[in-house]
Amino acid sequence: MASSNTSWTRQENKLFERALAIYDQDTPDRWHNVARAVGGKSAEEVRRHYELLIRDVKDIDSGRYPLPTYRSNGN
Repeated sequence: MASSNTSWTRQENKLFERALAIYDQDTPDRWHNVARAVGGKSAEEVRRHYELLIRDVKDIDSGRYPLPTYRSNGN
């Protein structure tokens, strides 16, 4: 049974990112494979997580969010 928990741990996100690198958009049953690699998430949960990630990247690329300002260490 899939987890209904929608929060993602840092470890789950790392597993998610690795799985996306392995299972690209041409992979049959991509979201089932990604969910299996993450563990504890359904195919639908990982697909929604991916869609949110893509939306966030598009928003950042469009300039909707300002880039962070980093302090220089003098180099």
